Formats: sequence, C-alpha cells, structure tokens
Amino acid sequence: MTTFAMAGISDPGMVRERNEDALFLKPESGLAVLADGMGGHLAGEVASAMAVDIIGRSIVEALDAIPGTGATAPDRRPEDAIVADAIQQANAAIYESARSRAEYSGMGTTVVVALFYDNKVCVAHVGDSRLYRYRAQQLEQLTEDHSMVQELLRRGLLSPEEARTSVNKNLVTRALGVEPLVQVDIVQQVVNKDDLYLLCSDGLSDVLPDSDVELLLQTLGGNLDDAVRQIVTEVNSKGGPDNVSVVLVRTGKRFTRRRPGSGPDRG
Repeated sequence: MTTFAMAGISDPGMVRERNEDALFLKPESGLAVLADGMGGHLAGEVASAMAVDIIGRSIVEALDAIPGTGATAPDRRPEDAIVADAIQQANAAIYESARSRAEYSGMGTTVVVALFYDNKVCVAHVGDSRLYRYRAQQLEQLTEDHSMVQELLRRGLLSPEEARTSVNKNLVTRALGVEPLVQVDIVQQVVNKDDLYLLCSDGLSDVLPDSDVELLLQTLGGNLDDAVRQIVTEVNSKGGPDNVSVVLVRTGKRFTRRRPGSGPDRG
C-alpha cells in the first residue's frame, strides 16, 4: 500500500490568451515534469509540449530497464542518467524544430523534473521553473534559477525583494532548444515521510512570495487537489500576469517504485 500522491494544474492566468506551460504527471512512476515555453506565435506552447512529452515518455520507457545494482558512472545513479538523457533528447528535438521551421525560430522552454524512487528524489532543471520542499512546516527552494536576476542576486548586486520585482526577472540564462546541448543541473535528495514537493513555473514564483505559499501549504496541504487550485486562485486574484502551473507531490512511508532487484520495500 503506497501513500504517494500527486496533483497538478496549469492555468493561462488573467492576462495571457494562450497557456505556454505544460505538465506530464505519472504518479505510478513517481514522475512529474513541468515546462514553461517561450517564443513567438504558438512556438512557446509547442516547445513546452515537446519537452514534457519527450522527457516523460523517455523516462517512463527507461525505468523498467534499470538494473538492480550498479551505475553508469562512479558518482551517478541510473535514474540520474535516465533523466539527463531524456532532457538532452528533448533539447535536441526542440533545437532542430526551431532551426527547420521559420515559425518556430527562437522557441525554447524551461523545465523542472522530479523522479521519486527508493526513498529519494532526483531533481533536474533548466531555466527558472522551480522545485520546493515543504518539510517540518518550512518551505525551502531546492533549485536555483538559471536567470540574469539570480546571477545578480548571487553577486550581491540585488536584494531578494529587488530580485522578485526586477523588470529583468524573466531573462533566463539557460533553456531547452537554444543550443545543440544544454547544461542540466541534477541533484538527489533523501525523501522523508510526509514531505511535500512543489514544482512551479515562474507564473507562481513571480507573484506570490514564498511565505504566502508556505502558509497555503500549512493550511491546505492535507488535500493536494484543493491546495493546487487555491494556489492558482491566489495568483489570479493578484492579477495573474502570466501562465501559472503548480504540481504538488506528497511522499509517504512507502511512496514509489522500487528498483528491480533492490529487495523488499523498507518502512
């Protein structure tokens, strides 16, 4: 019996005519993918849709082929390699589409991926879509934006509040589809019972401060469907200036797929 649970919602917001965000959720595989597209007419939504479709399908197809032991490199687990390869496949496909079709020229997308397995989570991201962990009543950002504003923040040239309101906050320094290869940040985290993980596009993080999101999770975290809907409602009540996508994942004592050959679940 598993207590792993997942809920997600993607909304165009109150200003944009189209939704250029996209989601791929597969709870039985412990997988969530969120992308936020950019580009000209229709190109952003094409890029994000391609990203979640290719990454999601590639990871799901590869999961059952993972050996029970071993790794592809001394410091890398097979799940890391699967996620990294899937993101590179999506990057190459988006890049080729942007080069081969004039209407897709310049398109790209951010992406954040969470793959849960064996009481761990593999987190990968490119761009400024984020992953947070809510644990012991505290919200913590586990990804670091690939953006101009984050670089200025790191150098101490902007305060956190200035960064949140900067006119340049949407200028990313990495995205899928811009170059033939993309640098992907990948980390593994140990997962505790009853953690909540939040994936989101910048349509959330640019509008609601982390403290507001933390309060919403404290209040509504017991029901993931209610929580994602209320988070989007709060964003839209403040003007909803961008598409907003939110995914929540709750981990339990025995929460997801075991590796083949890894032995019985531990609880």
